[in-house]
Amino acid sequence: MNDLFNSFMSGPDENGRFGKFGGRFVSETLMPLILELEEQYERAKTDTDFWDEMNHLWTHYVGRPSPMYFAERLTNHLGGAKVYFKRDELNHTGAHKINNVLGQIILARRMGKTRIIAETGAGQHGVATATVCAKFGLKCVVYMGAHDVERQAPNVFRMRLLGAEVIPVTSGRGTLKDAMNDALRDWVTNVRDTFYCIGTVAGPHPYPAMVRDFQSIIGKEAREQLHEQEGRLPDTLIAAIGGGSNAMGLFYPFLDEPSVNIIGVEAGGKGVNDKMEHCASLTGGRPGVLHGNRTYLLQDDDGQILEGFSISAGLDYPGIGPEHSWLHDTGRAQYVSITDAEALEAFQLSCEMEGIIPALEPSHALAHVMKIAPDLPRDHIICMNMCGRGDKDIFTVARHLGFDMSAEP
Repeated sequence: MNDLFNSFMSGPDENGRFGKFGGRFVSETLMPLILELEEQYERAKTDTDFWDEMNHLWTHYVGRPSPMYFAERLTNHLGGAKVYFKRDELNHTGAHKINNVLGQIILARRMGKTRIIAETGAGQHGVATATVCAKFGLKCVVYMGAHDVERQAPNVFRMRLLGAEVIPVTSGRGTLKDAMNDALRDWVTNVRDTFYCIGTVAGPHPYPAMVRDFQSIIGKEAREQLHEQEGRLPDTLIAAIGGGSNAMGLFYPFLDEPSVNIIGVEAGGKGVNDKMEHCASLTGGRPGVLHGNRTYLLQDDDGQILEGFSISAGLDYPGIGPEHSWLHDTGRAQYVSITDAEALEAFQLSCEMEGIIPALEPSHALAHVMKIAPDLPRDHIICMNMCGRGDKDIFTVARHLGFDMSAEP
């Protein structure tokens, strides 16, 4: 067995539930595919050949391990805790998404699937899926909300360069939720040759646990790297959360370490309020069922899913992974929200202090680091997941900062 699983806590129960969350709420058409996927993944967990291929590609294609970087100037500027970045933005394709995509597409090939579909918000999961499909010669179709197609144009172009068909979704508000709806409809229609590569720790079982397991390479490396650099575990882990895969990837190998404080940062948008101008499902939502699992959702009194809001396309989802809901209710992890304005401030500080242009997603995590680090002791270690780079967001940030990208220099 690959040592990635040696320190894992127990996963969901046999019904795919984390306490009262998770489960498998899908149509009868999809159940055989879901059960086959679960069987294939359970077999892969203990298959040396599977992990040999994964480890080879993680090392020689993705570029793992990603660095653990001490942000010295930022630490001195904040004047408190030591701040480390787990730099998954340096992965091939520029984010953490490819960690999981590799695993799913290797499984898809073992299942004889030749067509891969995916949903994407910020475009990073779509780019990762298109990249791996190009490597293996598989057909790739990516569903992306029309609103996100507009605000994430660089990633749309990258996906098309890689040979993917990008389908703009105009239903709803044209964001990640709507893209996932259309991807699920496609899957029901094309069950014979199609594999649905889900990009986050949501969806019907086994997706939440499987995606988490693939992403847990982040936390496993973080443990080893901080032990090498500091000789001990971190005191606090911080990561941004939309669906929550980068966060679960960092958090999971530390869940059975009670000394490690765990903080997930949701998108507070314009502020957590009754108008739902945010995407903070744990702060402003309640349990319900969406996209095949039970979890915290933004919904009205009748259970209708509400449209969230965030400057960040990757956090613009009205739900959260079911394991996060369980960690929230059990108190093992703390969840907070950060507004668009706070994320923009953190974005600029990272650029100016460390020469790192972050995506808007980890900018939310960094904004919370900025809030708490000054009041913590100087020997306190914060590890934050820098889960994506900001190339894709420069047009959005420029617009919000009043800079005209079309003007002459």
